Amino acid sequence: MAGQWVPRDHDELTAGWRLWLELGSSAWPRPGWDGSPDEAVRGIRELTATCDRILADYLAAGGSADAAIAGLLRSMYLAASWTCELWQGDTAPLDEERMAMLHGDLAGFADHALGVRTLLAEGGGWASLSL
Repeated sequence: MAGQWVPRDHDELTAGWRLWLELGSSAWPRPGWDGSPDEAVRGIRELTATCDRILADYLAAGGSADAAIAGLLRSMYLAASWTCELWQGDTAPLDEERMAMLHGDLAGFADHALGVRTLLAEGGGWASLSL
């Protein structure tokens, strides 16, 4: 992910820190994965709900909807939406072809999340703490 993030103020820095922490503690699928596609994307759905809370808190504190952190938070939803829509509710067993497709979708989301996390670490001054 190309770009740069430089927090404008303490509220944006705080929102960035919260997102950075969430992205560092997430896994897709979760360790207790039951093997279903639905369960594989549950963690992504939980992460997008957390992103919604971070954005709401940031905006409630007076943050701008046009701020870079707001865009980064919204990008997590955009990156997740197709994968979640496709696999949510799917409890059918995975054959080799479907497993490869699910893996590709999860990997695409993980790549985006890593790119966002890297931008946050560099802009927030946490690069030495991450990855």
